[in-house]
Amino acid sequence: MKKVTKLLLGIGAVACISAAVGGLTASAFMKRNAPKNEVKFSDIFQQDNARLAAFNGVNAQPVDLTEAAEISINAVVHIKSTQESKTQRVRVTNPFEDFFGDIFGNGGQGMEREYKTPKREGIGSGVIISKDGYIVTNNHVVENADIISVRLNDDREFKARLIGTDPSTDLALIKVEADDLPTLKIGDSDALKVGEWVLAVGNPFNLTSTVTAGIVSAKARTLGVYSANNVSGVESFIQTDAAINQGNSGGALVNARGELVGINAVLSSPTGAYAGYGFAIPTSIMTKVVTDLKQYGSVQRALLGIRGGSVSDEGQTMTEEAKKKFEDLGSKGYGVFVAEVTDGGSAQGVLKEDDIILEMDGKKITNFAKMQEILAMHRPGDKVTLKILRDKKEQTVSITLKNAQGNTKVVKSGGMEILGAAFREVPDNLKKQLNLGYGLEVTGVSEGKMKDAGIRKGFIILKANLQSVKTVEDLESIMKEAQQTQEQTLFISGIFPSGKRMNYAVDLSQE
Repeated sequence: MKKVTKLLLGIGAVACISAAVGGLTASAFMKRNAPKNEVKFSDIFQQDNARLAAFNGVNAQPVDLTEAAEISINAVVHIKSTQESKTQRVRVTNPFEDFFGDIFGNGGQGMEREYKTPKREGIGSGVIISKDGYIVTNNHVVENADIISVRLNDDREFKARLIGTDPSTDLALIKVEADDLPTLKIGDSDALKVGEWVLAVGNPFNLTSTVTAGIVSAKARTLGVYSANNVSGVESFIQTDAAINQGNSGGALVNARGELVGINAVLSSPTGAYAGYGFAIPTSIMTKVVTDLKQYGSVQRALLGIRGGSVSDEGQTMTEEAKKKFEDLGSKGYGVFVAEVTDGGSAQGVLKEDDIILEMDGKKITNFAKMQEILAMHRPGDKVTLKILRDKKEQTVSITLKNAQGNTKVVKSGGMEILGAAFREVPDNLKKQLNLGYGLEVTGVSEGKMKDAGIRKGFIILKANLQSVKTVEDLESIMKEAQQTQEQTLFISGIFPSGKRMNYAVDLSQE
């Protein structure tokens, strides 16, 4: 008996030593092969050493969720966004006036009227991700807000400033000036399994905090809700039956360990109230987006440069013609079909029409949404390895990702200050003198993009990129659109008080 005991103890000791050596070897290997220049979420956001609730949220089910809820509620805040009442002037024009006059800013004189926009308030939730006050929420919660107010679960209130937004993923980053705030540890949304328990935590108006429980119903869902208003949406939602109601937008989806795995974003309901399913943005997308917003002011989005769709019909009725085509290509029933390769894009010269993308960086591409999710984790300049199906044979190819501008440069979202100029709406007496219906006068020029282009004080901007410019807001909106184009150029036309008309090209690119 003693011999048996000694033998068992000896085997246990050898197993422990082997595990320790294996762990140290794996750790050393990963450190040696880690990218040197990669900017990580943990490098720029401060977090608490938060305790975790369950050792393994999947294997421990059914699990006590009380600790996960306790960890979460203090890191989820209430957000109120306010749009102040503004006075706006509109010109009521005669539709029978000279149509072409507007091209030169002197058509449609009509009658000018003033009206006040109503004060608007919106509410939502947010998640503290940094001890020094960085908070992630939905873009639609703080969009166009003049004032952003944040109330913590302990009733402390702060004014917040906007760091950056990304309409494509419906994410925004704001900041309050505070220290030692409670945070949520960022979890791995890729590790979530369908059927795993999750909590939806929000902080809606007059309820302080809400916690609802459910399971992960599906992953990599796409709804098409962000592909509107000329915005190319990036959607790969976590679907859950944990109740997500109005006011919970921007709140936390938390696993059983008390880790943040998603940002609650969308309620799918015919009535506007909870009706069975909610959708959250996974942290795999969130961490990359908010890291970019803090570091660059805008998201460094990498594009594959293809047009296509999911091979699987995802519940939709697939035509017999489509089924036959995929059978002829040797389809495995999943992946992304390449319908077109974009000129100048990342995939040009590597992928071909009728290719089927099966894997990216070793991860199975179940549908187009899953491919978008993986791409959203990369920056321009990153290399990705694809497993593709071409002519019924599997191949592995490597692609260097580019941005929408067709290069790998960092695209910074500069505000109006990069123009180096001051503006005002053209006063009525000058409009009458020059027979103008609208315009934006340059009242001063310092070092900046406009001076580089040759624009001088007194110049009146009538159009930018073929769009009428009547207010500073018009110019700012057109400039932001131009910054996201391949050319990154603002084509400006206008007139000097002398009557001389001029055209300028303002280079918006930043090194």
